[in-house]
Amino acid sequence: MLLSQFSLEGRIALITGGSRGIGEATALGFAAAGADVALASRKLPDLEKVAEQIRGLGRQSLAVAAHMGRIDEIKGLVDTVTGEFGRIDILVNNAGANPVMDSALDIEERAWDTIMNLNLKGLFFLSQAVARVMKEHGGGVIINVASTAGLRPGGLPVYGISKAGVIMATKIMAHEWAKYNIRANAIAPGILRTRFSEALWNNPDILNAALAGTPMKRIGEADEVVGTMIYLASDASSYVNGALITLDGGASM
Repeated sequence: MLLSQFSLEGRIALITGGSRGIGEATALGFAAAGADVALASRKLPDLEKVAEQIRGLGRQSLAVAAHMGRIDEIKGLVDTVTGEFGRIDILVNNAGANPVMDSALDIEERAWDTIMNLNLKGLFFLSQAVARVMKEHGGGVIINVASTAGLRPGGLPVYGISKAGVIMATKIMAHEWAKYNIRANAIAPGILRTRFSEALWNNPDILNAALAGTPMKRIGEADEVVGTMIYLASDASSYVNGALITLDGGASM
């Protein structure tokens, strides 16, 4: 009975940024837990590789090319997924960008817009569109991928601002949409060994500084996020709403 609470059998999940890293690992984890999974990202060939792995696990999968930083593509994504599966039970907002490592004094408006449009604006309006679908089908779960960069200042100022916004957006969603049986929670990973954060962990100075402040003295792996994702997506977390779970080896202490 206890383990059955973690089952995602019969659920429909939509995961953005689903072609690699956290998104890929979560998609495969959800499929192993019983969910059918729709994947969204800018590049369809990369998504199809993950979708094929999901089908190999005996689940249905749909790959949709869509840029979450472009609001006009969000409606098409939601329409495509609901047209295929009929509803969306779980949304994982994982797509993100951090194209520069400039200081707050040097960053330019174009970089600001790129980061904010994808990390925060797109996340909010996709959540809004999916929440409207969830409302009509009795509820659902939204999981937003924030970052420990949104908890304290560091070397990625605008990225950190965007992720702080994601944390507050999660709380707003949780507060306003609970009456529709929609739960919203967020995770805040530290540095993980993914392609997205390679510029950090592949830089010895940045890596050593991060390890010095991490009690576990190592960085994380994408697979180490999956258990938390399944917990938040499943009935095991049925009374968890508006929460932020850090996955950083204790660094945020």
